[in-house]
Amino acid sequence: MAAISLRKIEETAPALVSLYKSAAVSLAKHGLSGRRAAVYLVLDYSGSMRQYYGDGSVQALADRVLGLSAHLDDDGRVPVVVFSTDIDAETDIELADHEGRIDRIVAGLGHMGRTNYHLAMDAVIDDYLDSGATDPALVVFQTDGGPSNRAAAERYVCKAARLPMFWQFIGFGDPDSRQFDFLRRLDDLAVPAKRPVDNAGFFHAGQDPRKVPDTELYDRLLSEFPAWLANARAMGIVRA
Repeated sequence: MAAISLRKIEETAPALVSLYKSAAVSLAKHGLSGRRAAVYLVLDYSGSMRQYYGDGSVQALADRVLGLSAHLDDDGRVPVVVFSTDIDAETDIELADHEGRIDRIVAGLGHMGRTNYHLAMDAVIDDYLDSGATDPALVVFQTDGGPSNRAAAERYVCKAARLPMFWQFIGFGDPDSRQFDFLRRLDDLAVPAKRPVDNAGFFHAGQDPRKVPDTELYDRLLSEFPAWLANARAMGIVRA
């Protein structure tokens, strides 16, 4: 059973009904129906992201993640970390107030800076640990390029592998760009030499992420999560 019912979605966020139903199909396909997880959304606010905020791509992703989260978490909200050179915002997006929420968040932000993954990861880890959550976390981490500090980003992914958190990176932009070489490598970091379990995935959403069908996006967001759950549970990282 979903954490939040279809009726509640119809009443509080009718624009998300289609996304909610698409997410249900993908969750069932991956054996995750009835699963509980804390869902986070991390958003790149570096200078090269300007077009994706302007054309609605970031808002569309936020809506899709909220539609997925409604199945996994019953609080009707997704914590959001917006980052560039530093942490630009720590806030959330809620079912009842999701429309135009991204524009309202970034309206109060300043200069779009560089791309420091590790600071955003640190913020998510702190929030998760401080929340006292007992369910594992699925972190959707959006970016349009590699990090400014690659060593720090890799170090954080490896350290976070000991926590019940899975990092699903999603790239906006040209799939053939060398900007994503680091994320391809991050996806394939050695186990157990570098980290105790494979705790990260990566896929491209292309140059116009809004064109990726909802069902395809959900399938790709969830493709590596079940294997991580099983492996992390076997190692005692996720509670049985």
